[in-house]
Amino acid sequence: MTMMEFYASNVDRSSWEEDILGMDVLGSGYSVDVDIDDGSGQCLFDFRAVFADGDEVVDSRVNVCEISTFTYE
Repeated sequence: MTMMEFYASNVDRSSWEEDILGMDVLGSGYSVDVDIDDGSGQCLFDFRAVFADGDEVVDSRVNVCEISTFTYE
Protein backbone atom coordinates (compact mmCIF):
# COMPACT_ATOMS: atom_id res chain seq x y z
CA MET A 1 0.00 0.00 0.00
CA THR A 2 1.31 3.44 -0.85
CA MET A 3 2.26 5.58 2.14
CA MET A 4 0.92 9.09 1.70
CA GLU A 5 2.21 10.72 4.89
CA PHE A 6 4.79 9.89 7.57
CA TYR A 7 5.31 11.67 10.86
CA ALA A 8 7.93 11.17 13.59
CA SER A 9 7.65 13.21 16.77
CA ASN A 10 9.70 12.76 19.91
CA VAL A 11 7.60 11.62 22.85
CA ASP A 12 7.99 14.98 24.60
CA ARG A 13 5.95 16.73 21.87
CA SER A 14 2.20 17.18 22.29
CA SER A 15 1.48 17.19 18.54
CA TRP A 16 2.82 15.63 15.37
CA GLU A 17 5.71 17.31 13.59
CA GLU A 18 5.44 18.05 9.84
CA ASP A 19 4.88 15.28 7.28
CA ILE A 20 8.36 13.95 6.49
CA LEU A 21 7.32 12.86 2.99
CA GLY A 22 6.02 16.33 2.14
CA MET A 23 4.62 16.32 -1.39
CA ASP A 24 6.13 12.87 -2.09
CA VAL A 25 4.60 9.45 -1.47
CA LEU A 26 6.26 6.11 -0.79
CA GLY A 27 5.08 3.29 -3.02
CA SER A 28 4.60 -0.26 -1.80
CA GLY A 29 7.90 -2.14 -1.77
CA TYR A 30 10.02 1.02 -1.79
CA SER A 31 12.10 2.53 0.98
CA VAL A 32 13.41 5.91 1.98
CA ASP A 33 16.25 7.02 4.26
CA VAL A 34 15.07 9.43 6.94
CA ASP A 35 17.12 11.26 9.56
CA ILE A 36 14.89 11.31 12.65
CA ASP A 37 17.28 13.43 14.78
CA ASP A 38 15.43 16.61 15.73
CA GLY A 39 18.34 18.05 17.71
CA SER A 40 16.68 17.33 21.07
CA GLY A 41 18.85 14.32 21.98
CA GLN A 42 15.66 12.32 22.46
CA CYS A 43 15.76 8.62 21.50
CA LEU A 44 12.05 7.81 21.83
CA PHE A 45 9.77 8.83 18.98
CA ASP A 46 6.19 8.15 18.00
CA PHE A 47 5.70 7.25 14.32
CA ARG A 48 2.49 7.78 12.35
CA ALA A 49 1.97 6.51 8.82
CA VAL A 50 -1.06 7.34 6.65
CA PHE A 51 -1.75 5.05 3.71
CA ALA A 52 -3.60 5.57 0.41
CA ASP A 53 -6.61 3.58 1.63
CA GLY A 54 -7.03 5.92 4.61
CA ASP A 55 -5.59 3.54 7.20
CA GLU A 56 -3.34 5.08 9.82
CA VAL A 57 -0.78 3.19 11.87
CA VAL A 58 0.80 4.67 14.98
CA ASP A 59 3.85 3.09 16.60
CA SER A 60 4.64 4.57 19.99
CA ARG A 61 7.96 4.97 21.76
CA VAL A 62 10.22 3.70 18.98
CA ASN A 63 13.83 3.90 20.20
CA VAL A 64 15.63 5.41 17.21
CA CYS A 65 18.96 5.23 19.05
CA GLU A 66 18.75 1.42 19.00
CA ILE A 67 17.40 0.76 15.48
CA SER A 68 18.73 1.52 12.03
CA THR A 69 15.67 0.40 10.04
CA PHE A 70 11.92 0.40 10.56
CA THR A 71 9.45 -1.37 8.28
CA TYR A 72 5.69 -1.18 7.84
CA GLU A 73 4.30 -4.45 6.51
